[in-house]
Amino acid sequence: MSKLTKALTAAAGNAGAGALYVEDVFSTYLYVGNSSSQTITNGIDLSGEGGMVWTKDRTGTFNHSVRDSVRGGQYRLITNLTNSQADDTTTGITSFNSDGYTHGSQVSGNYLGRDYASWTFRKAEKFFDVVTYTGNGSTTYAHSLNAIPAFVLYKATSTTSSWLACTRKNDGSYVVNILNGTTGTIFSYADADAMGLTETTFNPNPTGASSVGTEYVAYLFASDAGGFGDDGSESIIKCGSYVGTGSATVPNHVELGFEPQYWLFKNTTRAADWWCIDTMRGADYSGTARLFPNTSGAEFAAGLNVVPTATGFDLYNNNDSHNRSGDNYIYIAIRRPMKTPESGTEVFKPTAAASFDQYSVGFPTDLFLAAIRSGNAINFLASDRLRGSTKYLTTSSTGSEQTDGGGIAEFDLQNNFDQGLSSSSQIRYNFKRATGFFDVVAYTGDGAATQDITHNLGVSPDFIVVKQRTNSGTQWPQWASAVPNYSRYMNLTSGGFQTGGQPAYVGQSVSSTTFRVSTDGSANQSNGSGNNYIAYLFATLAGVSKVGSYTGTGSNVDVDCGFSAGARFILIKRTDSTGDWYVYDSVRGIVAGNDPYLLLNSSAAEVTSTDYIDPLSSGFTVTSSAPAALNASGGNYIFLAIA
Repeated sequence: MSKLTKALTAAAGNAGAGALYVEDVFSTYLYVGNSSSQTITNGIDLSGEGGMVWTKDRTGTFNHSVRDSVRGGQYRLITNLTNSQADDTTTGITSFNSDGYTHGSQVSGNYLGRDYASWTFRKAEKFFDVVTYTGNGSTTYAHSLNAIPAFVLYKATSTTSSWLACTRKNDGSYVVNILNGTTGTIFSYADADAMGLTETTFNPNPTGASSVGTEYVAYLFASDAGGFGDDGSESIIKCGSYVGTGSATVPNHVELGFEPQYWLFKNTTRAADWWCIDTMRGADYSGTARLFPNTSGAEFAAGLNVVPTATGFDLYNNNDSHNRSGDNYIYIAIRRPMKTPESGTEVFKPTAAASFDQYSVGFPTDLFLAAIRSGNAINFLASDRLRGSTKYLTTSSTGSEQTDGGGIAEFDLQNNFDQGLSSSSQIRYNFKRATGFFDVVAYTGDGAATQDITHNLGVSPDFIVVKQRTNSGTQWPQWASAVPNYSRYMNLTSGGFQTGGQPAYVGQSVSSTTFRVSTDGSANQSNGSGNNYIAYLFATLAGVSKVGSYTGTGSNVDVDCGFSAGARFILIKRTDSTGDWYVYDSVRGIVAGNDPYLLLNSSAAEVTSTDYIDPLSSGFTVTSSAPAALNASGGNYIFLAIA
């Protein structure tokens, strides 16, 4: 969608206020303390709109710290204690900025060398509000959610008191729990009226958070109220309840209608810790990194517990804190990023550097694809945030998913990336999931003739590649919209194929929300019963990416991708005959002379002595010197290019 179209759509859907996205009002940001002034640039306007920042030391036992723009950044509350607010005049948040905030020297948020997580909530209709008030035992107070609050935190700021967490369950009733404790539900209310909540007001009196003369703060959250996205109809937050199943193998699925990036859980049946988790720190198939709002404990990560899906989240294991069989739970969940990128540099970065180093990317990485450039080495390795830093697959291999104890990639870094390949000569590609550009989906095969898999690309995918993770001996089925009736294997040189008039292994039926996979006899390449799979989906996005095809001529072929400054990444495969999967990038060189290439389907060393492609401002040129695998007269080719 163009900027003009977005603006017009937003104006129609939001009365001219402009479209809002989850990235505008919520951020998980990871950083290292420096014991000096530090500015956190997370893209959230806190100076103009106001909001709340919740911070926790990940590696140590410093307390949770909550500050907001209404009380002032110097005033700190602690979620794991009953203390009144503390005044950290020079060491708290010293300014709320138009794109984040600035933290002072120390005190629960910026100690030298400590790893921190911060969660920023901006005030916005249909999402979040902050209200301070003086209790008098009777008054109703106004809020600006323009929706009935579904999760409310009450805390006295002028005296000691527990944090009261009030949550709406799926049946419309409310339960009250203690945020700074482990106890189960202490109060229950039949509905919002009994709770004293409306679309414009709240009444703290039912919970007792209104002692005469006491100062309070209330943090109010909406649920499933719309208000966001290009047309203002999408929800970014949901509060609700579920019942645990206790299964370690069959997931307990909680449906949200969107893929989450942040969760807060509590068992309401029995005593158990609160859990705070997010996908930046790790909620994936390797395990779940959790912090506990009711304790000062360090981050703990182990086991397969909570995993996001395209429409909600799955829970595993029989654990009191999140999935004890038969127990009742409440949660708050916030949607993953949803903006459509406007340039390739927002979502893709190639680098070439030495081994075991950390380098700047400029965005959180969701897929890491890397190869060793010289020698007979493994080529390429694919690791992604959804599977976790220790899991990887090899694109030239039929092997199953492998685990590296040290991790070949570190995804829990904000705008940098730390990789662990042991070679001094590498090429590395960092991709970010984004609407209209790229998505990653993990799914389990059901063994049926076809299965439709939900994705969050937001448009119909143009390029899909799938790999079974469970067993060895399986290929990498690939499908492209440019040749819609056929698939091919990304780890082999063979051309396209279609089996017995049946749908190809992957693709065939695609939409803005689903793609289809099918069985293929005993091979189980894309839908074997009980087998786990990972899928990477790309789409054509104007000015950012292009999936297409061209016909070879034997002479120079100009491939117009609609770019303005040429392609920085190019993947090409012949589809009507055999041919390798050629990979080029601007870091190693897309120039008028020789252009180094690697092959996705081979562990062969990089070739540097050929001139098979040339730069073109609108895309790229395949030269007359290119072999039949790239430019045979009458040959058919597919490509993926990124600006």
